[in-house]
Amino acid sequence: MSRQIGIDLGTSNTLIYKDKGIALRAPSVVSVDRYTHEVIASGRAAKKMLGKTPGNILALRPLKDGVITDLEVTSLMLRDFFTRLDMTSFFSRPSALVSIPYGVTEVERRAVEDATMEAGAKNVGLIDEPIAAAVGAGIRVSKARGAMLIDLGGGVSEAAVISLGGIVQSNSLRTAGDELDLAIVNYLKQTRNILIGEITAEILKKRIGTAIPGIDRGSMEVCGRDLHTGLAATIEVRTDEVREAMQEPLWEIISMVKQTLEETPPELSADIFDLGIVMVGGGSLLPGIDQAIHKQTGIRVIVAKKPIDCGCLGLGRMLRSTGGDFSEFIRYKVK
Repeated sequence: MSRQIGIDLGTSNTLIYKDKGIALRAPSVVSVDRYTHEVIASGRAAKKMLGKTPGNILALRPLKDGVITDLEVTSLMLRDFFTRLDMTSFFSRPSALVSIPYGVTEVERRAVEDATMEAGAKNVGLIDEPIAAAVGAGIRVSKARGAMLIDLGGGVSEAAVISLGGIVQSNSLRTAGDELDLAIVNYLKQTRNILIGEITAEILKKRIGTAIPGIDRGSMEVCGRDLHTGLAATIEVRTDEVREAMQEPLWEIISMVKQTLEETPPELSADIFDLGIVMVGGGSLLPGIDQAIHKQTGIRVIVAKKPIDCGCLGLGRMLRSTGGDFSEFIRYKVK
């Protein structure tokens, strides 16, 4: 009997569910030899190489905006993850259930299937990410009651209204964690004449970033390149600067949430008002983001426990369901 695994394949991070828990959490990064295409490192070790590699090594992020941009490199990365978990052998290959953003094209779906098969999976099932995340967050998605989920990932922000095991209304935006990092880079470039890398910007966002005024997380020293002299320079960046830098992409995300609510049928809107909005994904950990959405929508916003893990935990719950029958959670066949 082949082993079943769940793969939450994200732009920033990949999580793999195996047996009874999450067996692997790793950045979606792989470094390969430019000439032989052999994997040198993957995950956290490869992420440390971004922007620092010599000419013969490529450190790559093979996913962008929630979809695969390089099929070969994605399969190499997944194969390395499978090897770490001792998932593949000559006699045994795993069956994989993979979550993908809602509304992706058939070509993008096929790319996920092909990459997972080439990495060593025996067969592949695809399921919409909002459904998997909702199950992982503890939402009873199969009930005839509307529930709204906001998934703020690295490449895609999604807002979905779920009822009777399906997605009734959904909007997605390719403005998410990566765009917030880029906004910080551009802000410091324009206002402080300092160029920093996206990895440094991500650290700034996580350590001192906030979505609303009134939350002061202090300041942080960063090193970058002075655009006037071309030399290395160190500056101190404050919380309010990081917040100001992220205002435009954050407003785009909030506007997308409001649009989804406006397009939701009235009966489901009443359910959402009673139950509140559930937030998952790494972006939901930004201090004040729940308050900002509540202020604009008037609806209570709840950040799920372990928001980064929800998608993968949802896949795990589905895999553990009797005989792989997902009818407890969804009313349509897994694509």
